[in-house]
Amino acid sequence: MTSLSTGALTLTHVAISLIAILAGLVVLGQMLMNSMSSGWTGIFLATTLLTSLTGFVFFQPPGAPTPAQLTGAVALLALVPTLYGLYVKHLTGAWRLVYLIGAVFSLYLIVFVLVVQLFQKVPALQPLAGNPPSGPVFGAAQLVVLFAFVFAGWRVAKNFRPLVAVAITPSSHG
Repeated sequence: MTSLSTGALTLTHVAISLIAILAGLVVLGQMLMNSMSSGWTGIFLATTLLTSLTGFVFFQPPGAPTPAQLTGAVALLALVPTLYGLYVKHLTGAWRLVYLIGAVFSLYLIVFVLVVQLFQKVPALQPLAGNPPSGPVFGAAQLVVLFAFVFAGWRVAKNFRPLVAVAITPSSHG
């Protein structure tokens, strides 16, 4: 039996996460401009799902779930109505808002984890936050991220009215 080394697993997980963040920022930008690309949206949702799933593969000692596992579970729960609202209900009625909230919240969670990881892994940031990250600098950074996503989510919810055909046609890649 072959196995994936922890280093390769970590690198794969990080790469998927960074692709999810990049695609999510593109999707958020498109939503802010009242447009939607099925290609970018699909990449964002698929890599966000993979990010959460691959996070559970890392070995953890038995016991209470870790904060990372709890975040992954919340992310997966948020994706269920998000995917349903887009791919089954095609953003009709209240499902547009369900999708928007879920998409913005899913992106926020990945960026939240990115900030945690930056404070844990970047030597210049470690003295500012400690391990695990906490304290005023870390809290301020997370507060800025939260406010940015709440503001963007509010703007998107207020203005985003895509044509349903745009959300489901393959010709809208790009």
